[in-house]
Amino acid sequence: MYVQNFKDIIAWQKSHKLTLVVYELTAKFPKHELFGLVSQMRRCSVSVPSNIAEGYKRKSKNDSIHFYVIAESSLEELRYQLFLSRDLKYITEKEYKQAEILAEEVAKLLYAWKINQK
Repeated sequence: MYVQNFKDIIAWQKSHKLTLVVYELTAKFPKHELFGLVSQMRRCSVSVPSNIAEGYKRKSKNDSIHFYVIAESSLEELRYQLFLSRDLKYITEKEYKQAEILAEEVAKLLYAWKINQK
């Protein structure tokens, strides 16, 4: 498939889906976490597809890869926050596993996308 814009990148599509999942999960977090964990998780999740989109539009491969690395870093940060949310019992084990499976899929797709850009 020919990629015409960032929305055609499968890693972006899956990371966008993960962002929607994070927003849905964090909507039920305790109110005292609104400016803490909720805000941080949402920022991390939005950072992943945002950096894929920005990297796609960069003129040089090195610039693009830099943004894909940032996306990978944000994804790892989010994975920890999902783990923490489970341990704090803000999300169930099932919700955690579903989000983690999606996050792992995003990680693999993003890595493959990044490697193919070199």
